[in-house]
Amino acid sequence: MVLLVLPLLWPALPPLMDLPGHVGRYHIADAIGRSADLQRHWAFRWALLGNLGVDLAVFPFGKLIGVEAATKLVVIAIPLLWGWGVVRLSRVVHGRLTPAAPVAFALVYSYSFQAGFVNFVLASALVLHALAWWIALGRQGRLWLRTGVFVPVSCLLWLCHSFGWGMFGLFAFAAEAARLRRGGVGLVRALVNAVPPALFLALPALLVRAPGVSLDPEWSGQAKLVWAAGLFRDRWQAFDVLSALFVFGFAVVLLRQARGRSLGELGAAALIGFLAFLALPRVMLGGSYVDMRMLAPAVALVLIAVPARGAWVAAVATGFFAVRIAAATASLFLYGETQREAADAIPHIPRGSAVLSLVAEPCDWASTRLPHIAGLGVARADIFTNEQWSIAGQQLLRARHPDAGWFRSDPSQLIYSAGCTYRPMTVDGALRSFPRGVFTHVWTVGMPANPRLYPDLELVWSNRLSAVYRVRLKPSPLLP
Repeated sequence: MVLLVLPLLWPALPPLMDLPGHVGRYHIADAIGRSADLQRHWAFRWALLGNLGVDLAVFPFGKLIGVEAATKLVVIAIPLLWGWGVVRLSRVVHGRLTPAAPVAFALVYSYSFQAGFVNFVLASALVLHALAWWIALGRQGRLWLRTGVFVPVSCLLWLCHSFGWGMFGLFAFAAEAARLRRGGVGLVRALVNAVPPALFLALPALLVRAPGVSLDPEWSGQAKLVWAAGLFRDRWQAFDVLSALFVFGFAVVLLRQARGRSLGELGAAALIGFLAFLALPRVMLGGSYVDMRMLAPAVALVLIAVPARGAWVAAVATGFFAVRIAAATASLFLYGETQREAADAIPHIPRGSAVLSLVAEPCDWASTRLPHIAGLGVARADIFTNEQWSIAGQQLLRARHPDAGWFRSDPSQLIYSAGCTYRPMTVDGALRSFPRGVFTHVWTVGMPANPRLYPDLELVWSNRLSAVYRVRLKPSPLLP
């Protein structure tokens, strides 16, 4: 449990891909009432939304210790909650800690976490605890108590993250059907009788379809293979893929060891998790990577469900855990140093400026972890930047610069290399077309500083990773 948080201790802010952008939003929520600059650039209004887990946790702590420190504290708590959830599930199902548990511990550092989907990963950790409680009350026959308890619990899970709530609904339905089957009920009747208890978890469904949320399913079979290979996607592709192959192989060996014995409620929950992974699209309801998010929790449930025994299981699982934690510690240290160096640009940007951020991002296995680095500029200098998200029904934050057009929000900051399939904008196209009446500065990341980058841009400051340019008030007559 202590080693689970080791990778997050050294960096000033956990260097997860989306997290700097989230920090910018947390700061706006905390400080917009006392900052004229933020009020000029942003509109923020609290509302009931199924995507507020870390936001609500950071908000009170941020007033005591600052938003960035509060964010680090809350993010460090996520692996602890995940590990504790693995322990609770194992003890509920087996009465002891399964020797395969260390591999399930390591799954908290799956791609969902590395990508910075912190609300969802927090919800996933809480789902493990909720499922342990659901199974325990079911086995005790305290069904009415379970119903009364889980109506508010399901609402809290939805408030944390709507996809986490949906995932728990699937797990709870499958676990209930498995409980009924174990009591001698036929398969069809068990499935039918498991529906009413699950319906009591559906109260938040009345809140899911907010105005403006579109249904845009996008299913990709090829993406399923990519997500499976990228279960631990981080920095070193060969190592990460081998780690995923090891976990899947380890799970198969454990299942063979079980020799066809029933895996009970957890086995059923894992099965429906895998089926959801295969059936769900990549994009739905404005959210991306919907299917990928299901994989790590489903794999964790399989590892916990199998009644594994033997010192060799414990030794192999613990060895894998130690290797992955050591690798994650080294990787996040390096990413943290990169983010720190890129963020050195912030003191050279005038407070309250409107800044166009352009980040060179490779379409390789490893991200730079810099696509949302400008969010730290929002948190430290009250700037306006184009890296914040604007997805209907998923954000409380709205940019106040309609004239910014395409450059108002994510992904306008991303500059992918020429070989990338997804390439929303080139650097030349961005510099030629961004609205000079909105942005006063340009912040490039991952591109060489160039005093002649564009005729109406003046280089103010640069280092190895970042460069800050001032937009001249009167464009040069040489401007094409």
